[in-house]
Amino acid sequence: LMVWLRRTTHYLSIVVVAVNSTLLTINAGDYIFYTDWAWTSFVIFSISQSTMLAVGAVYYLLFTGVPGTATYYATIMTIYTWVAKGAW
Repeated sequence: LMVWLRRTTHYLSIVVVAVNSTLLTINAGDYIFYTDWAWTSFVIFSISQSTMLAVGAVYYLLFTGVPGTATYYATIMTIYTWVAKGAW
């Protein structure tokens, strides 16, 4: 039962982090590129994305001993957004 519970939690967290990161990226994208408050919204996005990244890293380190896919995903999305903002 414990193995099943742990495995279910593991996969559920991957889905949750991935979905949240995607939603954050979409929402933040609108704020970043279509408002006068570009830098303010960009800072808010960075904080929320960094929080997501930290939560993902902590979870995977606790449960598996290594950072997981969601952590790498969050990192890539954060870097991508910074690059896009810089180019814009």
